[in-house]
Amino acid sequence: MNKKEKSLKHLAIIMDGNGRWALNKELPRTSGHAEGEHSLSRTIDWAIINKIKWLTVYAFSTENWLRSSDEVDYLMFFNRDILTRRRDEFNDKGVKFRFLGDLSDPKIPHENKTLMKETEEITKNNSNLNLVFAFNYGSHNEIHSAVMDLHNNNLEKVLSLEEITDSFYSYFQYPDIPYPDLLLRTAGEKRISNFLLYQLAYTELIFIDTLWPDVNQDILDNVLLEFKSRNRTYGKN
Repeated sequence: MNKKEKSLKHLAIIMDGNGRWALNKELPRTSGHAEGEHSLSRTIDWAIINKIKWLTVYAFSTENWLRSSDEVDYLMFFNRDILTRRRDEFNDKGVKFRFLGDLSDPKIPHENKTLMKETEEITKNNSNLNLVFAFNYGSHNEIHSAVMDLHNNNLEKVLSLEEITDSFYSYFQYPDIPYPDLLLRTAGEKRISNFLLYQLAYTELIFIDTLWPDVNQDILDNVLLEFKSRNRTYGKN
């Protein structure tokens, strides 16, 4: 296995444990989300230092609408607040934003949609890090939409299985995003939770007990070492 194959180009993270962090400290759940912002900022800086070109984070899932209305309202506000306060800072660091998910959903406030579109436009020429926010994202929905688009764009054709396989990813929202090399999930849970199911076929998986707000660069360094120790065979052995 050469160095190129072991390099980490795309890290995906399920940022779990904000609520438990707050509960452990007898604080409201919103305090956990606020503390999780600092962990995300540390992770962005760490990714840039380590020349990781793609970072995808699970910010808000399609299932998160099932949480209490107060928490959902806070998370919508929190999304707007981060972009308002820190967009210029991340732009100066050379971070390019993408928002992956169903942003046409009428449940998403108009202000959020506007800020996300503006942020993508403002940062589109940056190249130090591609930061993908999976927002109102669910992998089942993503795959279903791709299947429907493939079908609707080929009504007059009979496609072979090979043709479907070769072209399927091109019907995803952002087919230029490479498949993740590594998925990290914090807070001890060992499941994927409807996140990038198609893209994770040959991704290495690492689960750690640390709650997301407690993740720091030392922990990320250890995760990177663990990843580099893996023998990625892609089914060849």
